[in-house]
Amino acid sequence: MSVRTSRTRLVSGAASLVAAACSLTACNDSGVIDTATGPSLRAAAPAAAADSSTSTAPSADAGGTTGSASQEPAAAPRPTAPKPATGTPTPKTPAAPAAAEPATCEGSNTATTAAPLNRPVNHLLLTVTNTGSGTCYLYGYPAVRFGEAQSVPPVITDSKPQAVVTLQPGESGYASVNLSSTDGTDGSNGHTVNSLTVYFHGPSGNESVGAGAHPSLPAEGAYVDDSLKVGYWQQSLDDAVSW
Repeated sequence: MSVRTSRTRLVSGAASLVAAACSLTACNDSGVIDTATGPSLRAAAPAAAADSSTSTAPSADAGGTTGSASQEPAAAPRPTAPKPATGTPTPKTPAAPAAAEPATCEGSNTATTAAPLNRPVNHLLLTVTNTGSGTCYLYGYPAVRFGEAQSVPPVITDSKPQAVVTLQPGESGYASVNLSSTDGTDGSNGHTVNSLTVYFHGPSGNESVGAGAHPSLPAEGAYVDDSLKVGYWQQSLDDAVSW
């Protein structure tokens, strides 16, 4: 092969390489790659990758939540009241005590006091208070015995009330005792006594029932004479002192 033929082949190969390069890149008229105006293959690849990442990246909505659809936070569970333990016994309310049956007022279920009255003069006021848990009835009049007397004084018949005196627990009934004559002319055998016993009548008004009461008399005692008499039991103090 001649030297001229070899050079011709080298020139033709070089021209083919230049043409191939120009087909992939921008070449000027002289066949040189123009890096100022033509995009390079290396620059195109990152751009394509950037476009791909931009199209697939999740977008943020107006509320700042990322993703293709907004997601609401799950509602917090509502607290529930604790259920009472099963099998716990319910405390029972104690039954109220049964009311006591009505009874006759007498010494064991009452408290009796005796106090002198200024008006009317020469009178003693008896007060009986129900200390029991039920109703009691004061029947008739007090059967009083002063000192060592052998009999009880008579009752003032006009003082009888229209109804039996009824005392609820804590309530009081009253009776007055006319100790002696007011002017000293109607009575006789006057004397001073230092003790008193009060007995109580039952429904019939004739018998003495229950225990007697022993109220204290004033320290100087009580002056009595043959005009001694008693009034019926009264529901009110005013009615008692009117006799």
